[in-house]
Amino acid sequence: MSGFLHMKTDTSASSPPTGPTRRMLLCSAASLAVLGVVGRARAQSAATLGGTPFSFEDLIERMRQAAGQPYSAPAPLEGAVAELDYDDYRKIQFDPDRARWAGSESRVVLHSYHPGWLFNYVVRLNEVVDGQALPMPFGREDYIYHDEAGDHFPADATFPGVAGFRMNAPLNDPERFDEVVSFLGASYFRALGKGNVYGLSARGLAVNTAIGREEEFPLFSEFWIERPDPGSDHVVFYAALESPSVSGAFRFAVTPGETTTIDVEQHLFFREAVEQLGVAPLTSMFLFAPHDRAGFNDYRHRVHDSEALVVRMEGEEFLRPLCNPETLGNSYISVSDPTAFGLVQRHRDFEDYLDAEARYQRRPSLMVEPLGDWGRGSVRLIEIPTELESNDNIVAFWVPEVEIAAGDERSFAYRLHWGDAPLEPETKTARILRTLAGYGGAAGVEPLTDRQKFVIDFDGSEIGEPDEESPVTAVVSAVNGEIVEDVLEYLEEHRIWRLVLEVRAEAGAVAELKAQLAKDDRRLSETWLYQWTKI
Repeated sequence: MSGFLHMKTDTSASSPPTGPTRRMLLCSAASLAVLGVVGRARAQSAATLGGTPFSFEDLIERMRQAAGQPYSAPAPLEGAVAELDYDDYRKIQFDPDRARWAGSESRVVLHSYHPGWLFNYVVRLNEVVDGQALPMPFGREDYIYHDEAGDHFPADATFPGVAGFRMNAPLNDPERFDEVVSFLGASYFRALGKGNVYGLSARGLAVNTAIGREEEFPLFSEFWIERPDPGSDHVVFYAALESPSVSGAFRFAVTPGETTTIDVEQHLFFREAVEQLGVAPLTSMFLFAPHDRAGFNDYRHRVHDSEALVVRMEGEEFLRPLCNPETLGNSYISVSDPTAFGLVQRHRDFEDYLDAEARYQRRPSLMVEPLGDWGRGSVRLIEIPTELESNDNIVAFWVPEVEIAAGDERSFAYRLHWGDAPLEPETKTARILRTLAGYGGAAGVEPLTDRQKFVIDFDGSEIGEPDEESPVTAVVSAVNGEIVEDVLEYLEEHRIWRLVLEVRAEAGAVAELKAQLAKDDRRLSETWLYQWTKI
């Protein structure tokens, strides 16, 4: 999971697309005998038989004290578990009959990921009941080993920890427990809304990403998970985060639904100065789309987990289509107290992608809703060249304007919204439907290769039809480039306002383009942003 361009991890063998049915969990003799009795015994033990007192306040203080000590990297795995390769790992999956918290009134169950392969250190899981924490042990008996994968371990093998965990709940069907959220690798995690399949990820923190020096990858080293009350539809848990520069205490509250939400509260304590802090980082993949095919000879129209960055502030919403550039791309959108930002997937029809396996139309969008005063800063977008859709090449996060020195403390709170169309704005403006691009000039004649044409279609339902007394106008601008022509027209048959721009720039220039629709000095649409590099 190292490097800000990282290969997506295929955990399909240990993470099936759907979970066990409620009938399986209720009727399995193993579940009832092992999970019900053992689960109640654990709860009783945690409350009365030697559990360790736990509170978020204590964790915050613990991580504050840890920041005053030298960083200690996690010990790498040793022995048989360290020798697992890809072929072994893909043949191991968690046994659903061993799901923690299963029972007749359960609304959430927990599975763990087997240690080994890419995950060469372990994280520790603890269960919290009535303010007391007990370790959650996992061993060979918790997993199903296909073929000879289990030959590495004796029947009574126990592990010092796990690679990560996931939580399943009745997300899409009241009788089936589907995956809702998964924490696996460094501080990466991802979640699903109703009907979604896994796509983009979030991270706990980004430190010194793509600034010309080595990036740090903070990791979650330990979790404390509150045992859900019977019938509860949400889960609260806590995490310790560590890296050479920072220690952190995190609180998560996950509520599954059509849009699944994760409330995040983080308290950060810095051992060292940090040149760039990335808050609420998001990681995704963009290979190509009609506005940027990047020379791909592919039968599909689009290949991406996310198609655009959205940034909202009071009174304006920006949409920046993603690109797969030839060289590393950087964009900064400066805002004060953003109301939301995130990576979105707006095209939701199979015909938009024509991919029967990847199901890109079902990848979730993810919006970050800051809670409290975040002050001044910028949303940074990093676009990394890639030739493979297995690589995550898009990174976005909030960069606070203030500098971070050794000994500093910072706290942030935000809500993550995962789903098809999460956190829609209350005030409706015309959405950008698509961006198209190609050489300049008129159709049917030699193209003007010194120009780039951009076609931006806006949904006309929020604007209405043309009005001669109060016309709709396009407000456009370019930095490091020249807009040589702009034409706005209304396509009555499709109820679309189409803006066509022709842009010229010097070779090697990185042009920053901006456009929106307005009427009588009133903004009518999202603000379109684009970064075009003239080759």
